[in-house]
This record gives sequence, structure tokens and C-alpha cells, in this order.
Amino acid sequence: MNKVSHKMHNNQLNENLESGDLKRLVHNELHIDEYKSKMGEDADVCVVSFKVSGKEPATDLVGFIEKGYDWVLDADVSSGEKEGGDYLVFVELDRTPAMPEQIYQLISDIVNLTEQDITDWRVRYFKSNSEHELTVEVLGQIMALTPEKYRARYEKDADQDKELDQLKLAAGVDVTTTAPINEFTESLRRAAGIK
Repeated sequence: MNKVSHKMHNNQLNENLESGDLKRLVHNELHIDEYKSKMGEDADVCVVSFKVSGKEPATDLVGFIEKGYDWVLDADVSSGEKEGGDYLVFVELDRTPAMPEQIYQLISDIVNLTEQDITDWRVRYFKSNSEHELTVEVLGQIMALTPEKYRARYEKDADQDKELDQLKLAAGVDVTTTAPINEFTESLRRAAGIK
């Protein structure tokens, strides 16, 4: 098997993972900005996530990601497993116009480990149920590429939701706003038996 290698700080890096080592273990659906950042404000930090079958392959992939990309702020595996023994891998990066190329490069390298075809990958952005093709161009179109664009797009909605919840509470009406999806709320849902 060929070792997968990629550039890190302009030095060649060969990792322990080899081409095909993660075959049939990485799901081909990428989620962007669905989870809250633990490294900073959501407007400043983008969170990319995808599922991996099994904790050990997920941990190996996190090590590969953390050592291989100087623009990755953090990579981590979910603390608990999802249905079917899957684990989430989270990758955090600064919210900049370079994100589409960075994310595409990351998935291209992962595809080398999984022997998948990148054209089979789909991406979902934020809370949308819409799936998109995974290309640099599509990523550039669907993502908020700067903190200012993120705030303009999402913080106004969040402020309106909070205000509406306060009005409902004051009026004695049930507040039906759901909690954000992140590792903490997912662990609470699992503990409560809520799916």
C-alpha cells in the first residue's frame, strides 16, 4: 500500500495511515457549522464534522488531521458513539475566505485513505437539510467565509429567537425553541434517551 502524504509547513509528512486503511469507515457526508466551536466564537471559527465507523479509526484520523494541516485549530472525536457505532470527527478552523480550498484539500486527503470518490461526497451547511455537491465553488457559495458575513447571516436570527422566547415566557406560552446541536447537548439527549 502507498503511504498517504501531504504538506505541513512546507515539509513532507508521512503518516502511519496508508491508502485504503479507512476503506468503508468514513461516511461521505460533510457537515459544516452544524456544531458549536470549542475554540472560539462561532463567527470566528468554523466547525466541520463527519462520521467515522469505530472509535479507533476516528482517533487515528484525528491524529492524521492534527499533524497534517497547520491551519487546523483543533480536531477531536465525539465523546460517545452515535447509532451503529459511529463517532463524529470535528475539525475546527479559522473562518476565512481560504476555507473552501482548505476543506476540499482535507476531504481529498481523506478520500485517499478511504478509496472513495470525492464526487460521491455531499455537504450540508448549518441547519439546512439541503445536500450539495462537494466542490470548492459550492463551498464558497454556501458558507459564510468571514466573521462579519457569519454575524450578518446568523446572529440577527439568533437575537430574534431570544427575543421571541422572552416574549413567550412573559406571556406564559410554552417556549419551543430547541437547544443547539453540539457535543454537550447531544450527550444530554443520549443520557435522557432522546434521539
